[in-house]
Amino acid sequence: MSQIDPTDHALAAIASMMEHPESPREPEAAAAPELPAQVLAEASAPPPLPEAIVDETPLAPAAAEADGYFKVGPGPMAAIRFKWTVRRGDEGHFYVDETIGENSAPIIAGPMSADDAVRMVDTAESDARQRFEQLRSEMTGRAAAAGLVRSGEA
Repeated sequence: MSQIDPTDHALAAIASMMEHPESPREPEAAAAPELPAQVLAEASAPPPLPEAIVDETPLAPAAAEADGYFKVGPGPMAAIRFKWTVRRGDEGHFYVDETIGENSAPIIAGPMSADDAVRMVDTAESDARQRFEQLRSEMTGRAAAAGLVRSGEA
């Protein structure tokens, strides 16, 4: 593959954030308007969707409505946010396009039935949200531990 895999780019950005625990506070503050408290509170309620997505997509579309069904993963930066979109292919089969950021080439899964495609999108978004919450919890814990170590040195 001659191009850089978008997943590698996203993982490198996350690793960079973890290497510099002092700086995550500033990007979170900048991202606060993007992720309102209501959306964060709803993250624990199934299915965890931002309001904008709920208004645009049905929760359980019929086969005819599956084409165009999408969900967007969590994250403070659009450049590393995952998006899963169902599209209809040839002969009535459906495909799921997974992208990272706005300009990445999709990773395509399929062919599959409409129900399987919607289920795949729902599962991928749920798994991504759980991993994001776990990573955020770990980063918060490390930052707190580093703060205790620094205050002990003062």
